[in-house]
Amino acid sequence: MQFADYFSQISANYARYRPTYPPALYEYLAGLAPARDSAWDCATGSGQAALGLAQHFAQVIATDASASQIANAQPHPRVLYRVAPAEHSGLDDRSLDLVSVAQALHWFDLDAFYAEVRRVLHPGGVLAAWTYRASQIEPEIDEILNHFDRHTLGPYWPAQIQASIDEYRGLPFPFAEITPPEFWMEQTWSLFDLLGYLSSWSAVQRYREARGENPIDLLLPRLAQAWGPPDQPKPVRWRVPMRIGRRKDDP
Repeated sequence: MQFADYFSQISANYARYRPTYPPALYEYLAGLAPARDSAWDCATGSGQAALGLAQHFAQVIATDASASQIANAQPHPRVLYRVAPAEHSGLDDRSLDLVSVAQALHWFDLDAFYAEVRRVLHPGGVLAAWTYRASQIEPEIDEILNHFDRHTLGPYWPAQIQASIDEYRGLPFPFAEITPPEFWMEQTWSLFDLLGYLSSWSAVQRYREARGENPIDLLLPRLAQAWGPPDQPKPVRWRVPMRIGRRKDDP
């Protein structure tokens, strides 16, 4: 499958404005891994999940098919960044305790990726994939953002995004599945922060390329009215659905 790069042109905004996953998520994953020697954060983007895992693993190899994303990733002494597609990591056989995929599983050639995961995981190793979609702020703001997401941007989302909307429930997952606890991301943002986050959406980029205008300009009047003073901070929350499993062929 050819790599569809929807993020290189917005990689700086992606690195700056994406919400952060809770520390408890990384602690939980580290507790599932058979050891804490080495983890692979696949499709790392700006390195957000890799940095979280580095608090628990001796080494994290963080790969992304986009060189621009890797160039904008934050350095860390225990994180090794590489440009590589998900399906051909270049990692050694049975060399990893954990493979993580944050907000990216829906972009992959799953058969090829799952074969790669089985190749690189130690016996008892774990694959964890998670996603998130709709934010929760206030009912009026949530309604505005949902309409923007589903209707204004609807035709500009790649078809693969439906798997994220469905919380990966419909994707094949050929591993011995583990039921995780519920995790939430939480941020405190101004309206300016929210607009930066929206500008990192791939569908916003595609809308601008197709129509020659920024769709956020259409959203802003109603959103600003619902928000109030733009520098007023508001809590923003996202639920983080996960699929987690071990290699089925392990004894």
